[in-house]
Amino acid sequence: MAKQTINLGTAPNDDTGDDLRTGGDKINDNFDELYSLTENGQDDDYILALTDNLKLVTVTKATDCTLTVPPNSSVAFGIGSVITICQGGAGQVTITAGEGVTINSYESALKLVGQWAVATLIKTGTNTWLLAGNIEA
Repeated sequence: MAKQTINLGTAPNDDTGDDLRTGGDKINDNFDELYSLTENGQDDDYILALTDNLKLVTVTKATDCTLTVPPNSSVAFGIGSVITICQGGAGQVTITAGEGVTINSYESALKLVGQWAVATLIKTGTNTWLLAGNIEA
C-alpha cells in the first residue's frame, strides 16, 4: 500500500477535503502498514521471500548458515527494496547470491562479523543488490 494523504481542502470548512471518517480511515491504514514492518525470525539456512522487504530477518542458528538472495525470476523484489539481516545466534551468517544475482559489497564481504552483527541489502538493479553493514570477507 502506498502512503495515503488526507485531503485537507483549500480552506477550513469548505467541504473540499476528506470527511472525518475518511481521514481517520487513512490514518489507520497508514499505521497498519507501519506496524506490519516486523521481524522475520529464522533458525536455519534461509532464502529471502518477497514478504521480507522492509523487515528485519534475524537468523538464530548455533552453527554457520547461509541466507540466499534469490534471482528476480523467482522472487521479484522491486528495485529499492531494503532487507536488514541480523545474526542473532552464534553461527556465522553468509549472504549468498542465487543464480544470476550479483551482490556488491566493500571488499566483496558477504559474512556477518558475529552475533548481533547487522547488515542491510538494498536492491539496485534487476538482479543486483548492495550489501552494507557489519560484514567481512
